Amino acid sequence: MDTAYLPALALFALVQTGTPGPNNLMLLASGANFGYRRTIPHILGIAAGVAVMNLLVGLGLARAFDLFPALHTILTALSVTYLLWLAWKIANAAPPEHGAAEGRPMTSLQAALFQWVNPKAWTMVLAAITLYAPGRDLPAIGLVIATFAVISLPVISLWAAAGQQARRLLDKPARIRAFNWTMAGLLVLSLIPVLLTAT
Repeated sequence: MDTAYLPALALFALVQTGTPGPNNLMLLASGANFGYRRTIPHILGIAAGVAVMNLLVGLGLARAFDLFPALHTILTALSVTYLLWLAWKIANAAPPEHGAAEGRPMTSLQAALFQWVNPKAWTMVLAAITLYAPGRDLPAIGLVIATFAVISLPVISLWAAAGQQARRLLDKPARIRAFNWTMAGLLVLSLIPVLLTAT
């Protein structure tokens, strides 16, 4: 990959990882419910999961979607089902004051595996590899991975930090319930572009 494209790739990574989507909404909710420190494994898991996806897609996994178009439909159905379940879990999370022992933040492994059913992650990775590593050579793929890591870690961390700051306003069980239901609703709304492109 020509490094002249690096500013464009960096801007792409910034926009894709900084805008609202399933990952960032869940980090916001996790920061509010569990605090920033306990959300760090979730943050690292997202970065690791996206890196692995970029590597495997770059090495040829995207070709499977060309050969078997039904895979895209299956992936979409799995993604929507899992995100609806996650929205339900977020909406019904117990307020920390009353249920801290019942809930726990996502682990790094869970967050990394979640990327495989995250429609925004798939769209982001497929576009990144297609646009910025079209030759699928390892140096170009490595540059995409490194750029996303450098840009995304601080950017997505801000979402978890914002959630932690919101805890000051969420000092009553009713408020945190309202917040969780709002986050769940936004997570469901984030599925609309996926459903529109699937029809």
